[in-house]
Amino acid sequence: MRMRKNAIAALTTVALLSFSIGGHLSAADSQFRDLDHVNGKEKIISLKERGLLKGVSDMQFLPSSKVTAAQGIQLISGGLQLSLAAIDLNQAPQASGLFTQVKDTAWYAEAFINAYYNGVDIPKGTNPAKALTKEEFTHMLIQGMEKAGALPMIKIAPANIADDSELEPSYQGSIQRSLVYKVNVLDGKGNFHPKSAITRAEAAVMLYNALEYLNAHPKS
Repeated sequence: MRMRKNAIAALTTVALLSFSIGGHLSAADSQFRDLDHVNGKEKIISLKERGLLKGVSDMQFLPSSKVTAAQGIQLISGGLQLSLAAIDLNQAPQASGLFTQVKDTAWYAEAFINAYYNGVDIPKGTNPAKALTKEEFTHMLIQGMEKAGALPMIKIAPANIADDSELEPSYQGSIQRSLVYKVNVLDGKGNFHPKSAITRAEAAVMLYNALEYLNAHPKS
């Protein structure tokens, strides 16, 4: 059984390559110059300094850019090391057989397959080019995180979310657990902003937080 620290150390380059347009990024050997005043700047820098994060250029991370479904699912699948290793299948699955808009040759096809078979709820008709909302990314990340870490069911006292009425009902449990795991935090007014498009910076910070939680709660 792999130790959780190894999982963090092995955060795959391909997971963070998913932030690029089309899935390919250049090495960020120099300090990113566009992280001033970005929430989670230190976490993004930490990932970069460990060789786990690349930017769209040597000095640009584009923290405010939106994350597509293809990029987000690749990030989740690669970052949490979701695979088919422990899943018994009669034949190798094809992405096109599971999703109507994912081609088998797409750079993100394997990520969709791995996430799907590891319990991540991805709608069959998901458009890979669609920008993900914060609640959509959170829902999928938490499902993948709980599967990767074999986390037990937990009983929680739901947090008071000021914009709770805007949440997709089927995502409420995942969002509440993301607050318990400290993957997410509410803003100063207690809002979650579920319908906002998730940014590259937000997604990177959330993955960092998820990995930190798993590191602190290894499988027994």
